[in-house]
Amino acid sequence: QDDIAPSAEVASVGGVVVRTMAAHSAHVGLPDAGSEEEGMVPQPVAAEGRGGGLLSAVAKVAVAVSAGAAFAGAIHALAPERSQLSTGALIGEAAVSAGEGPTYGCGLVGHLPGITSDGSVAPDTQRLIDGIRHSSSFDKAWYWNWNLAPQVAEGRAQRLSKDFLFMPEQWGVAPVQEDLVRPAGQAGFPDSSGAPSPATMADIFLGYNEPDIRGGCMGDLFGECLEPCDREAIEKDDCPIAKLHAKRHPYKKANKKGQCNCWKESQATGAGFWPVEGCASPQPLPTLFKDEACVDVVMKNWRQTAAVAMSKGYKYLSTPLVATSLDYARSFLKAACGTCQDISCGCPVYIAFHFYAYDCQPEALKGYAIFQKRLKAAAAIMEEFPFVKGTVINEVGMLNCGDPSSAVCVPDSGEYPASEQEDGGCPSTDELPKGLATFVERLFDLVIAAKTSDGRPVVKAFAWFNENRDGGTYDLRLFNDDGEVSEIGEAYIKGCSKWGRAQQHR
Repeated sequence: QDDIAPSAEVASVGGVVVRTMAAHSAHVGLPDAGSEEEGMVPQPVAAEGRGGGLLSAVAKVAVAVSAGAAFAGAIHALAPERSQLSTGALIGEAAVSAGEGPTYGCGLVGHLPGITSDGSVAPDTQRLIDGIRHSSSFDKAWYWNWNLAPQVAEGRAQRLSKDFLFMPEQWGVAPVQEDLVRPAGQAGFPDSSGAPSPATMADIFLGYNEPDIRGGCMGDLFGECLEPCDREAIEKDDCPIAKLHAKRHPYKKANKKGQCNCWKESQATGAGFWPVEGCASPQPLPTLFKDEACVDVVMKNWRQTAAVAMSKGYKYLSTPLVATSLDYARSFLKAACGTCQDISCGCPVYIAFHFYAYDCQPEALKGYAIFQKRLKAAAAIMEEFPFVKGTVINEVGMLNCGDPSSAVCVPDSGEYPASEQEDGGCPSTDELPKGLATFVERLFDLVIAAKTSDGRPVVKAFAWFNENRDGGTYDLRLFNDDGEVSEIGEAYIKGCSKWGRAQQHR
């Protein structure tokens, strides 16, 4: 269950438990039932969280539950047979300063309108791509989806063009299935349906999703169900089934222990929700580094995944994609990098985390301050471990919840409920004169300013959560319904372009 289906699309909501249960889990989105990847089996997935509905893409929970066992491990779907596609040139070294590693620049997650199956791109979509790709050492935008390849999510194919790198991720802690990992640097690689994608596989492989928080089950028990049913609940038939695409109902509850069946028809928001075979705690990942035996299990699995990634040509690994705790990433580095400082022993050289502010109040509710604190923590890690090349922030957005201190994000619970806003976004206020566009612009100022004491840039990759009220967020889309670039999209182009110019003048 710790592993996400190959075609699972994990939507994880950045950092907050909110995604954890109520929203998409920006931390996680597993593919949803109905994925088109043949052979895909349902698997426990983390899903709705911020990325809430976003997940659905392919995998359901592949857990066979019986009175004798609470769950069976998640099963990977078989990948389509790889065709002999032209690999094209491997990703170039690009203009990368010695030892600093590449900057991947601005990326995307979520639906991109105007791209056809052959990689043709509508003018406005191309304008956004061109506006953000120059922030990258490779002169390409990048895309990720909590999975190993583009897939079908909520009935829509994730189509990319030649101007994209795709960053694969192993969502859970189980070792990755080797035949599902596409070679790094391969252009025209098969997507989850077996069709060739015009994009190129990146040279970095991302760690598992939001293990530092327990998260929750998405769907109609979001905010109610905080852990999977134990054996006793299953034997007593006291295990309510969560339904991913059903609306929350005031009379539907998890059992008295806050448990539910999240593997049959729903998904979890992150890897921290699930048990891990060989670990004593039912939800061992959030407190992983207090259990040496569990650390040994997790690191053994991680090194197997790293070995597969290295054999497929990947150069770099990231830490797990933490929701809130940079200390977790630091502890992971200490555990993984004791014998070497590169992919050959499973040592990540990029830190990865998610970030969300709340309730359209990034100043009053300390969102900007929290972001700066995480950037400073990342800089401190880079100084403590000089081999760390920078940070991947692959989920960024605004949560439609009012209390940042709450373990659960209850949508529409703040001063500016998305349901009461004409466009589902943030209104114009003193804090955000241009709504979410102001938020985006301010974040890029902080990204550009973040440096280590020896002058190295802290942020090497940044992806806006381009989704419409998934996982407890506002409407964060970079495109309007008609496919034109939205105000947020224009701000993203502006911020990414500014970041790219700043890199050129270092």
